[in-house]
Amino acid sequence: MDNRAKFTRCCAKLVLRINRFSEFTGRLTAWLVIALVALIFYDVTMRYLFNSGSVALQELEWHFFAVIILFGAGYTLKHGDHVRVDIIYASKRLSDRHRLIIDIVGNLLFLIPFATLIIWNATPFAYQAFIQGEISPDPGGLSHRWILKAAIPVGFGLLALQGVADTIEKLLELSDDV
Repeated sequence: MDNRAKFTRCCAKLVLRINRFSEFTGRLTAWLVIALVALIFYDVTMRYLFNSGSVALQELEWHFFAVIILFGAGYTLKHGDHVRVDIIYASKRLSDRHRLIIDIVGNLLFLIPFATLIIWNATPFAYQAFIQGEISPDPGGLSHRWILKAAIPVGFGLLALQGVADTIEKLLELSDDV
């Protein structure tokens, strides 16, 4: 086996591992959606039937929602369900090869650098919240605000990781077309 074939096989294995990890986090996130629905149902029931509301439950709802969005982004990218400008991309005049090139350039120029920038800036933000023991400013709110803030770099890390896998996968497809 020549070096190019070994490298290609190694890249394909890496993509497979990242894709499996994204599937795992996506399925975990799906369970969080079910937990969020149950939490909202409980909160609404308690508030309107028993006249008993909770600031902590309301905050937990938006915390769950944020984690679902952040952790589900990589999974969404893996399945091609993310938002893209389809005016050009869906054009009948655009070949599959050109779509691959657009995806690669988009990942390399926009997705991965933007995700890296967010990780770079959000990590000290989360760390500072941890060090200061940041809590909710609302009476009866949640403590440990750093957990939610730490979800930002983790979520964008998952997105960047899937962006790398997507780029490698598209590059392998492109090299097969040549």
